[in-house]
Amino acid sequence: MEEKKNPAAQLEEANAVEMRPGITKRTLAYNSQGMMCHFILEKGAELELHQHPEVQIGYMIKGKVKLIKADGSIIIATAGTSWVFDSNEVHGVDEVYETSEIVECFLPLRPDYI
Repeated sequence: MEEKKNPAAQLEEANAVEMRPGITKRTLAYNSQGMMCHFILEKGAELELHQHPEVQIGYMIKGKVKLIKADGSIIIATAGTSWVFDSNEVHGVDEVYETSEIVECFLPLRPDYI
C-alpha cells in the first residue's frame, strides 16, 4: 500500500475543519513520520483534557491561551511561546483569552487528522 503523504501545502488551500465550536484545524504537510497543522482558536473556546500517542509540539503565532496538564501545571502561551506534550501526556486548553493562531506538529502523524 502506498504511503499517504502531502509533501507541501499552502495554508489558504488547506481544508478548514471545525473540530468543535470555536476550534478550526487545517492539516498542512505530512507523511507517515509526522504532520503539521494550523489551528485557529476563537476567544472562549475550550478543549477538554485528552491524550493521544503522538508527540505534540506547538508554536503560538498570535493570541493567548491557557494550556493545562493533568498534573495541574499550566502554560500561558502568547505569541512566540512553544511547547511539547509527550506521547500520552494528558493535556488540554482551559481558556482562550483572545482569538489565537497556533501551528502544531504531531509525531508520528495523526491518522484522524488526514
